[in-house]
Order: sequence, then C-alpha cells, then structure tokens
Amino acid sequence: MITDAITHELSIPYPSLVRLVSVKIRNRGEVKKMDAGDLSLRLGDPVIVEFEGDLTFAMVETIPYTVPFTPPMRMMKRVVRLPTAEERSIIQRHEQLAREGMSFCREQAATLGLRMKMVEVFAALDRRQITFVYTAEDRIDFRELVRILARRFHCRIEMRQIGVREEARRLGGVDTCGLTLCCTSFLTDFLPVSVKQARKLGVAVDDPKLLGLCGRLKCCLMFEAMEAQQTSPRHSALITPGSTSSRSHKTGPNR
Repeated sequence: MITDAITHELSIPYPSLVRLVSVKIRNRGEVKKMDAGDLSLRLGDPVIVEFEGDLTFAMVETIPYTVPFTPPMRMMKRVVRLPTAEERSIIQRHEQLAREGMSFCREQAATLGLRMKMVEVFAALDRRQITFVYTAEDRIDFRELVRILARRFHCRIEMRQIGVREEARRLGGVDTCGLTLCCTSFLTDFLPVSVKQARKLGVAVDDPKLLGLCGRLKCCLMFEAMEAQQTSPRHSALITPGSTSSRSHKTGPNR
C-alpha cells in the first residue's frame, strides 16, 4: 500500500509554475508559504488552512505571486479555502478567546505555583478543544490546572509543552542581523546546532552573539558551516548585519 502511494505520488508531473502566498498562522509570529491555488486573496484576508493535522485559520501576509517550480522544491500545502461568513465570526471570537485563555491560565498557574511560561492559546474551529502551549524547565503536574480550565471553558483541554526554539518559531521576531528569524520565515525542521560547529568556524563559543532569541546557538551557524565546507578552509565570521552571506542564507533556498 505504501509503495503504491509513493509510486502514485512520483507519477504526478511537477507543475511548471506555482502560485504562492505567505500566511501568518493564527495571526501569530509563524509565517508559512502555501499554495494559493486560484483563490483571490488580499492582504489581511483570513483563510482556512491545514496546520499540524488540524484545520485552523491564518491571515494573508502577502498578495499571491507566481514563481517557477524547480525541484528539489517540495509541493507545498494549499490554502484550503476562504472562510464562510459564520467562520469569519468564529475567527474573531477565537482571537478574543485566546487572549482570555492566556490571561486566565497564567493567573491559575501562578496560584497553583506551577513554573511554566505560556506561549500560545488556540481553539479548534469547532470549539471542542482549546490547546494551551507552554514552556517549562521541569516536568509539570498540570492535572489540577486542566480541571480548572475545563470548568472555565467547558470543553476539552490539551496542554502542549514545547522547547524554547519552538517558542521562538511560534512567536517570531527579528534577530541581530536585522532579518526575520530563520525558524519563522523558512526553516521547516530544527537541526542540532553544536558548539563543535562554532569552533570549526573559528568563532568564540562564549560569544553572546552566537545565541539567538531562543537562548540557543543560532541556526544560521549551519549555513556558515555548509558554506565553509564548500569553499577553501578559512575562518568564517558569524553572520553580521549588511553582509552578503546574511542576505543570501537568511532568505534561504526554496523558502
């Protein structure tokens, strides 16, 4: 069955052109490029998209634009559709619900003495579940907190713990290079960035400029390491504002 599915996927010809649009998932920091299909979209329009296996909403960040499809570009997920009038009303209510949920959960966590940092709160479109995303240094016993949240919002509650790099991806931001975070703009996976990589580049491992907004070693060290492997051995400086390498690598191939 799996082999048949792969064979079928490979048999589909690549398109010559693809119409892309950038959308901000749940109007938060994370921006995704998606296939706009033939939808007529304007800046600020809400759209229905599939994200992490569920249907949710996103806001259009750029007008659709057409680019050549050149492998190894991957087939991007397509914007599902424009929301109905009822769904537009639901989206507005969900944004208010997210703010209320964030504030209430923070208060209750503090009352219970739980050392956790809230990152995002969002509800399913059918309002049957609300997800509370957080970071924590230790394992959290949130059973009592879940009971309190369930009584307050009258639906299923999911507590989802993430790491600090995932937190930066969800919230977004601008790094010291002056560009949007790699993890928010184009990276699809988090690859390990080690002190060994920094040492190979000839940079001081205790340099605070090596740390991103997440407090971990910057993902752009991977791009410097790849460039160093493709050129003659040399000491490479960390990406700096205005440098040629920062503009080329931060934009990223096949975003």
